[in-house]
Amino acid sequence: MRRIILQAKQHIHPFNEPARDLRLQNKPLWLWQRDLLAPYTNEEREYVSWQAAQKFESREEEKVESIVHRDNLYFNDLLVEEFIRRGQAGGRPVRLAFRKDDPAIAAHVYPLTHSFFQQGDLLLADMWYLPGGLSQSVAAVPLVVDTEALERGYYHIPPYMATEFGDLIYQLPRKAFMIIESWVHVFIADILFGVFATGVNEENHINQSWRYKLKILASALLEQRSVLSSSKMVQIGRNSNIDPTAVIHGPTIIGNNVTIGAGSVIDNCIIGDNVTVSQGCQLMLSVVSDGCFLPFRAALFMTTMMENSMVAQNTCLQLCVVGRDTFIGAGCTFTDFNLLPAPLKAMIGHHLHETNFLVLGGCVGHHCRIGSGMVVYPARTIESDVVLVASEHRRVIMKNVSYEDTDHRHYADRYAYPRQYPRQKAKSGAKDV
Repeated sequence: MRRIILQAKQHIHPFNEPARDLRLQNKPLWLWQRDLLAPYTNEEREYVSWQAAQKFESREEEKVESIVHRDNLYFNDLLVEEFIRRGQAGGRPVRLAFRKDDPAIAAHVYPLTHSFFQQGDLLLADMWYLPGGLSQSVAAVPLVVDTEALERGYYHIPPYMATEFGDLIYQLPRKAFMIIESWVHVFIADILFGVFATGVNEENHINQSWRYKLKILASALLEQRSVLSSSKMVQIGRNSNIDPTAVIHGPTIIGNNVTIGAGSVIDNCIIGDNVTVSQGCQLMLSVVSDGCFLPFRAALFMTTMMENSMVAQNTCLQLCVVGRDTFIGAGCTFTDFNLLPAPLKAMIGHHLHETNFLVLGGCVGHHCRIGSGMVVYPARTIESDVVLVASEHRRVIMKNVSYEDTDHRHYADRYAYPRQYPRQKAKSGAKDV
């Protein structure tokens, strides 16, 4: 089967790069797609647009069985398997579709997505199975896939804080699909449809299969560990150094050359290669990519860290996304609950759109430097290459921060054009500053 990839050129704010280059489940999205489709395909071609693909493919006389998709789609193995299996069984061209009232699609995918093609009560995605090649795309009929979503709670808001909210819930799909058009989609795909859904599916598998349950119990007894810490639930790579006092609960994947310090708590996470998690860190439902560093007492809850980033001591990130090569200083707090009764909004292109989330953290782009002691309001973004220095004028981030607001440009101008910035007398009058 031939795999045909259509490029999505839209840059994702605040990373300023296409979705295909962003990390999901500790892999670039393009590599995630390739690995999942590798068992079904033996060649691939990439085109800048649908028109370019049709023009080139029409030159060939032989019509090759093909699967076509955009490069900004996130999907898991269960969705791909059902889509290709049913497409091949039907023997006709099909296009991936979902019901508009599918719980996972309606709650988490549709609100911020502009790439669906609506046909009645169906939402058609940019993925096709074409047994006779690209020329059959016009004749493709919708193939509806049920995501098999399960409802799970994640917060209980006390009545005195928000009587209208009550329990807040997510719709977690067994067959995951997401179109990456916003940083919020990165959070949903990586955390909700990734590690969170994996944990829920693993729990259901244990409850429904007594054979699988016996295997896990036997492994725990043999290793003299708790069930959630057994090797069936926690996968550990080569040359990893884990302190005996660390608590690790599965399902968790730990890569190679990882160091985990004393008193750390890790619950349902993905940790990449060459990661250091120092003493007293707490990680829950999070993805920490290759080369990241977490000093002592850093805390991540439902947060994604892309490769080679660092979150310093006593910093708390909840429901956040952090880009690659980024430093977040000590004592920073990214808040996630909006105290005002107003909807949280996220930037798509140049406009703000409602996220359909009542609780949501912030997002930091690539190559950022965030000074210590910052407080970031919910759903705020900090664009790539920004440097923020904590001062009396800027310690609480209440608005989205663009590259034009970066502090390093201000300090660079002071050194480059000293005559425009006269020296000021210190309050004591003793020295110049």
